[in-house]
Amino acid sequence: MTSALRISGLTKRFGALLVTDNVSFDIAPGELHAVIGPNGAGKTTLINQLSGELQSDAGSIFFGERDVTTLPIHQRVRAGLLRSYQITSIFEGFTVLENVTLAALGAKAHAFGFWRQMLANKRAVGQAQEMIAASGLSGKGDVVAGELGYGERRQLELAMSLAAAPQILLLDEPMAGMSTQEAAAVTTLLQGLKRKYAILLVEHDMDAVFALADRITVLVYGKVMFTGTPDEVRNHPEVRAVYLGEESIA
Repeated sequence: MTSALRISGLTKRFGALLVTDNVSFDIAPGELHAVIGPNGAGKTTLINQLSGELQSDAGSIFFGERDVTTLPIHQRVRAGLLRSYQITSIFEGFTVLENVTLAALGAKAHAFGFWRQMLANKRAVGQAQEMIAASGLSGKGDVVAGELGYGERRQLELAMSLAAAPQILLLDEPMAGMSTQEAAAVTTLLQGLKRKYAILLVEHDMDAVFALADRITVLVYGKVMFTGTPDEVRNHPEVRAVYLGEESIA
């Protein structure tokens, strides 16, 4: 079976600093694959390389059978490789429905010619309403985005990402800054999205990671220390040593 995303030997340097060091792993179709590691492990740099915000110094990125290593951001997005919470932009004066409809249209090359008539596009509106429901914002379609709470804004960003018809979602700390209740809601939401999309999740909330992930890759100083199931990661002595005093994974 072809991997949804295959990363081989991915490397990035900033001057003399080696930030990602020969990183290799794959994500299966429908898998939620988490990347964890201490601060400075290279997680955000890796996400930036995958999304196209940073070009790699070495290595390759395959999206299915397609080599996307050198493609710019917009071509990766059009191909279905999308980084949520970073690429999307909320228009605070627009309603939730208008924001998500615009994102649905944005998946098409001619999207931004429809600013005024976007809600007349019934197909895009229907798709937007479906993604609003999927993101847990049912009943909020007419709410102006600027009036949403922090957690709801994150849900809106996810709805916008889903409306762009991704095949792979790159989620960079989606629960950062959330209350316990908001984080639990997003965990439930992501649980419902598993199997529908291949998802790469970078997250510091270990409760969420171990509740959601099919497999976990541990990065330390830019290198892959270990990739395995949640139980394998929990019981790996080196992983436990790296997190001792910083994260509880018991």
